[in-house]
Amino acid sequence: MKRERNILIVDDETMVTEFLQAYLIKNGYIVYIAHTGKNALELFRKHNISLVILDLMLPDITGEEICKTIRSTTRTPIIMLTAKVQESDMLEGFRIGADDYLVKPFSPRIVAAKVEAVLRRVECDELVSIPVSYNNGYLTIDFQSKIVKKQGEIVNLTPTEYKLLSTMTKAPNRIFTRDQLISYALEDEFDGFDRSIDTYIKGLRAKIEIDRKNPQYIITVHGTGYKFQFDE
Repeated sequence: MKRERNILIVDDETMVTEFLQAYLIKNGYIVYIAHTGKNALELFRKHNISLVILDLMLPDITGEEICKTIRSTTRTPIIMLTAKVQESDMLEGFRIGADDYLVKPFSPRIVAAKVEAVLRRVECDELVSIPVSYNNGYLTIDFQSKIVKKQGEIVNLTPTEYKLLSTMTKAPNRIFTRDQLISYALEDEFDGFDRSIDTYIKGLRAKIEIDRKNPQYIITVHGTGYKFQFDE
């Protein structure tokens, strides 16, 4: 049975929502529309939403506040829709939990491609029986057995190191703040400070990177946090 994919589009511009709705429905999605932040949160709570396309500029509640509200209870993916193009604005969006960005004006084909890519990552997170590999098998991760191999040899990761790696690799190229890594990867088991994450990352790099001083997988995003870099 085909998975039902429900998309919530939140934007106060009717032309934008109708345009996106028509294109996404054509691509097989079920689409809900909200023109205010209040209505968006009502629809999100009422329906099983797979992904949110969220405009930052709304008449009642900012997109950032809606993002924070959703992130306080769920990891449903969020794509920010914005006219802001400054790097600092995007980094702030990633910091509060955005998964990706769309900058106005945009192509509907790009929207559909981003939606599909983000949903594929989420669904791959659920279908964890298939190991993934990087750099022609240099690094492999089997999420079912929780075994990580480097050049075919098992890497002995600590439980914390594995949780951090698993969290980042399941959302490649997404920027995670230290607080998010604590929340998503370590949950209630962590009793240290956010900068303690740096120590775990250092140890993880030493075990999986070709050159830990010039990492190609776990990349530092200065002033924000870390990401697992992977070019598909």
